[in-house]
Amino acid sequence: MTEQPTPHPQAPGGLLHAAHGAAGQPLPAPQVPAAHAAPAGQERERAEGGGHARDSRDGGAPTAAEPVRPRADAAPAGGTSAPRAFNEETSAHPSEQERERAEGERLRFVGAATRRIARGIDLDEIVMGLCRASVPVFADAILVYLRDPLPVGDERPTGPLVLRLRRTDRIPDPGMLTGQYTLSGALLPATPLPDGSVRGAQTCEVEPGGALAEVLRGVRPLFGGSKAARAALPELLGADAVPPLAGVDGRRAILAPLRGRRRVIGAAVFLRAPERVPFAPDDLLVAAQLATHSALGVDKAVLYGREAYIADELQRMMLPETLPNATGVRLASRYLPAAETARVGGDWYDAIPLPGSRVALVVGDVMGHSMTSAAIMGQLRTTAQTLAGLDLPPTEVLHHLDEQAQRLGSDRMATCVYVVYDPVSHRITVANAGHPPPLLLHMDGRAEVLDVPPGAPIGVGGVDFESVELDAPSGATLLLYTDGLVESRLRDVWTGIEQLTEKLAETARLTGADHAPPLEALCDSVLDVLGPSDRDDDIALLAARFEGIAPQDVAFWFLDAEPRAVSRARRLAREALERWGLERHIDTVQLLVSEVVTNAIRYATRPVTLRLLRTDVLRVEVGDDVPQLPRVRNARTTDEGGRGLFLVKRLARRWDATRLGNGKVVWFELDA
Repeated sequence: MTEQPTPHPQAPGGLLHAAHGAAGQPLPAPQVPAAHAAPAGQERERAEGGGHARDSRDGGAPTAAEPVRPRADAAPAGGTSAPRAFNEETSAHPSEQERERAEGERLRFVGAATRRIARGIDLDEIVMGLCRASVPVFADAILVYLRDPLPVGDERPTGPLVLRLRRTDRIPDPGMLTGQYTLSGALLPATPLPDGSVRGAQTCEVEPGGALAEVLRGVRPLFGGSKAARAALPELLGADAVPPLAGVDGRRAILAPLRGRRRVIGAAVFLRAPERVPFAPDDLLVAAQLATHSALGVDKAVLYGREAYIADELQRMMLPETLPNATGVRLASRYLPAAETARVGGDWYDAIPLPGSRVALVVGDVMGHSMTSAAIMGQLRTTAQTLAGLDLPPTEVLHHLDEQAQRLGSDRMATCVYVVYDPVSHRITVANAGHPPPLLLHMDGRAEVLDVPPGAPIGVGGVDFESVELDAPSGATLLLYTDGLVESRLRDVWTGIEQLTEKLAETARLTGADHAPPLEALCDSVLDVLGPSDRDDDIALLAARFEGIAPQDVAFWFLDAEPRAVSRARRLAREALERWGLERHIDTVQLLVSEVVTNAIRYATRPVTLRLLRTDVLRVEVGDDVPQLPRVRNARTTDEGGRGLFLVKRLARRWDATRLGNGKVVWFELDA
């Protein structure tokens, strides 16, 4: 059994038994079990920028139930003492050579510490870098207070100046095992006790014109024993939590304001235990450097956080919030940004309902990962939605997207695949503009790459696009994706497509030949094809499970554009509803069909169409060759007409009119 270290006589139950003696001689290092020895990576980390043994976020401190980890620079059991801090001389009267060596160590420490702080990109990393660089090399404990809320950029903060304890870091001692963390016999702020209570202030409201406000306005670090600091520390830490600062000229603490580019954003308190050599005057310069770099880093982190939020919101608004509930098809999607540092990109996906219960599936990829790429993506997506609403063929949609990209600029390039699925005919029409080909997973588990013409990217100009029509059997799954899923620095596009095809087949085998894999689980499985460091681009993924509409659930007729077609339409609709067991809808459907067909034959020059679809709803469609869309009129009591669409609007669950390339379709829905 090893012998436990004895607390220093000047500070019973003190915070740091692994610190140095008052005369510069190191105290014996605490004995720790070999299982708690710090790994070699932590040793290198301490050597570069100062290590730490225990820290807590947001002012929290370790509880008694948590294990105590030894200092990375503490000697192993039975070894030598801990290393000397950079400002501890070996004698009471150091020579010129010793002073030069100490100055060199101080400069090396400042360089390593500022590099460590500068590596952080978010707020927690910046504050953690300051704490871990300071403890234990420069200080035995540190408290970091930041303004709450932190101002962003040039905005002027409103309300009182409130500082919140963001993080503390300290060297552990045996007192931590019982939850008593002390420095010279006083509890540090926000220290949890065994009973769960908290002593000390988590927040501090700076009084205008008070002592703390004057210190923060002065910017320069001060020794804790100075007159200004003695008055400011009780206001910052709380009157009951301030450690005794008498003795050795009050150089056991340094209060350093944190000033950003335009205003004070917080304060840091560096503390040393009585067992250690007090701070030297040159240490004020070190504290000033640490505070300055940390404050500028916090400013940078806050600005980065705002930009990241804007990027996230922009990307979220550019993509559909939800996918439509289309007839005869189930949809699922995924989007992954390229990396945390590139939150926006040019990848997008969309699903657009079309007339005749069809749906358009679109996936595109604009070149680049910048705000410009996202803005161009938004314009192309809006253009695609508008063109789809006109029910143009897929090749025409890509042609107009190509023209739009050229109007946006000569270097605006994008790829896109546009698919139209018809659940009645169980077929898809595909047009491609330089995009990776779609994949089709059959019910029997077979996955294939669809043979579609590759086409030229959008923005090239002067090229024709081709389309192909393919079968879309019920139960099959169509997968549209961007090249970020299949291409990286480690593999080319076709290698990635082969791996993706194998992944689809492997996933299908897990559910058996008679059951298609769940759509959401399939999307997650597809993303597993990516390696841990195999993402160089953002990813858009759209999966469509074809269910179709059975032939017995569809009724379709041509009607001559003559008055007697109205009575025939009523009779055909009644017979179809009786066949489907929907007799309760006969009266309503006959009334609405009569009104819509009457409007159609009044202006049509060719036969009109009547189609009834039974899915989870009953859908009735009437088509004609007149492109003008009807509108609801407010008929007067003396008018003989003008009430047809008013009745449709009042009695139907939903209704609308959609312009086609050769006319229009008026449709309405009722609960099945």
